Parts: sequence; structure tokens; C-alpha cells
Amino acid sequence: MILTGKAIYDYNEIGAAVDVLEDGRLGLNKTGEKFENKFAGIMGQKFSALTNSGSSASLLALEAIKKRYNLKGGEIITPACNFPTTINPIIQLGFTPVFVDIDNTLNAPIELLQTALSKKTVGVVLAHTLGNPFEANKVRKFCKDNKLFLLEDTCDAYGSTYKNKPCGSFGNVSTASFYPAHHITLAGEGGAVATSDPLTLKYIKSFRDWGRDCSCMAGQDNRCKNRFNFKLGDIEYDHKYMYSSIGYNLKPTEMQAAFGLEQIKRLPKFNSSRRRNFKNYMKIMSPLKDEIDFIKINKHADPVLFGFPMIIKNPLVSRKELMLYLNEKDIATRLLFGGNVTLQKAYKDSKYKVSGSLDYTNNITNKLFWTGIHPGVSKDDIIYIKETMEEFLHD
Repeated sequence: MILTGKAIYDYNEIGAAVDVLEDGRLGLNKTGEKFENKFAGIMGQKFSALTNSGSSASLLALEAIKKRYNLKGGEIITPACNFPTTINPIIQLGFTPVFVDIDNTLNAPIELLQTALSKKTVGVVLAHTLGNPFEANKVRKFCKDNKLFLLEDTCDAYGSTYKNKPCGSFGNVSTASFYPAHHITLAGEGGAVATSDPLTLKYIKSFRDWGRDCSCMAGQDNRCKNRFNFKLGDIEYDHKYMYSSIGYNLKPTEMQAAFGLEQIKRLPKFNSSRRRNFKNYMKIMSPLKDEIDFIKINKHADPVLFGFPMIIKNPLVSRKELMLYLNEKDIATRLLFGGNVTLQKAYKDSKYKVSGSLDYTNNITNKLFWTGIHPGVSKDDIIYIKETMEEFLHD
């Protein structure tokens, strides 16, 4: 089976995880901090905080932004074609999503963000969809000019660049996922939030770590050198058990961080493979251009794609039947996340707005599918995918 995603690892990752198990420090600790420091650089930010998933990263990022800027609600502009857990925190934290359409980059163009702007707008939440960068410099300027925050969902795109700057470096906060299908993994799960603002980082880690005020790592005491000089009312109390936020427990483990540090060493090679596979796909699939549309890459973007998207042009071709045929031939396929989320049952009773039409979103919901582009996919695999599609389309 040619999978849509595949985690690639060996004894190096396994050995690093075993070393942590033998050391006995399972809670996030010095290995976690080392990973956070390295990954912040990959994202082009000063700091990062590890989480147990990319979805948790989205929640923590927006929760921290809400506290950092003392936001009480308001509207947040985001594409209607999106991954649910990018949207969910907007609703869960009392904001109103304002959904906009996308274009053939699979991202929301700056013109639609401008049209959706209102006096109630407080921020923008955008993903680099499937690893294809949006026009990040224009979006950042739009947010700065209108005093909006930018939450940059980089879960599909760390390694991608825009104007030679890493995706993840343009937002007030940016998020990443280490689910096995993504560019690297932390033994199956994991995520991160990155920022260059120390106060935002403090809030991220507080919400992640039960809402506590203390910054000590697991097993560490008195990092602040002031541990017992705190008051709970009139009672002297241990700072390790002082809480400044209503938080969660969204931490990964030290073992996952050790696994991830080995994965980071592989990331340049992984990203090179994804870039090479994209070029091979575009060349090998070109004979199908009359029946299949391919996404546009913005002029200044250098993507490291999460998957290879294809859009059916021929109205007589059934996407469902094509995907079933490919699956029978051991070629896995996926749709673009939740498609038009306003059609999803989960949001039926949610408060949201729609700015303009969602015509292209609906087209993508109906016609787009994608196949694997990860380092486990070979040139021969891509040739096989093309030949199999030809068999179906020309039968």
C-alpha cells in the first residue's frame, strides 16, 4: 500500500527513548527543553513549548493569545475549508469565526481577509494548507496594520518557506503537529506552540501545565529561588502549587522529546525528499492536466508539502469511484480535512459568520483528493499512481 503518511524511524529514536526510560525521568524535563529550543529555531521563533498534540497546540496558542491581549471575545477570520481542531478553539474560547473562501493555493487570499474585516475583528487564524504557504508577508502586514493577532497553523508546513523565511515565523504564535503523517513525529503524537514573546510563552506553559504559576520542570524544585515566599490568602504556600490560570494537562513525555530530537536530525533529509517528490509528481502527472487540476504555488513560496492534492476537472468523473479504484490498487487517498466545515454536523448549532461566497471551498469539498508525498514514496510509486489513474480515467 502506498500510504498517505508514514513515520520513518529506527534504532536511533528507539534507543533515545529507552535511555530516558532507564534514566527514570518520564515527566517533561531537560530533554524536552532541548527539543523546544531546537524546534523554536526551525519555526523561526525564539521559544517553543511542547504539547501532546497539534490540536492541543492550537488550543493553547489561542488561549494564551486571549490572555496576553486581554481579549473578551470578538471575531476571528479563518478559512471555511479547514481542519476542525484549528477552528474548534475559536468557538470553545468564546470567539466568533468568520469563514472566508479559499483560492487555488488552498489558502484564503488577502483580498478575502480584507473584505471580512470588521470593527469586531480581533485576529486571523490561517493554516499553510497541506504545507503550501499563504502570502505570509501580506497577511502579517494586514494584521499589523489593523492591530490583529495572527495565529499561524504550521502543522503541515514546518520546512516550507515564504520569501526565504520559515513558515511559523510570521505569526504572533505558530503551531506544529507531530502526528505520524507529519514531517516528524514524537513516537506517534505530539505538537508544539512557538512564539517570540516571553509573556505569551509563559501563558502557553501555564495553560499546558494545569494552569500553575510555577515554571519548574518535572522533578525540579525552586527554580525561581523564591519557592516558599508566596501567600494563598493569608497562608504561606508552596509556589509549585500556586495556580494563575484555569488550565489543562497537555504535556507530552520526556521519552517523546528524546524520540523527537532524533527525528529533528532527519528533518532536512525528510524535507528534501518531500520537495523532490513534489517535482516528480508535477512532471509525471502532467499528461493528466486536461482532467486533473493541480494547486498553485505562490511566487515567493517554497513548499514542503504534506500531501499531493489533485482536483478533478471532468464533471463525468466520480471522485468516490476513482478513490475506491485507487484503494483497490493499494493507493491510499484522503480528502482535504473537513472540507466546507459549515456543512459539518459539529457546527450546526455554533455561532459563526460567512463572509462572501464559499464557491471554491465547495468545489474543493466535492472534487479534491490527495495522495502521499512523504519520504517513503518513491518515483516508481508516483509513476504507478499516474498509470493507475490513467487506467480509470481512460477506461
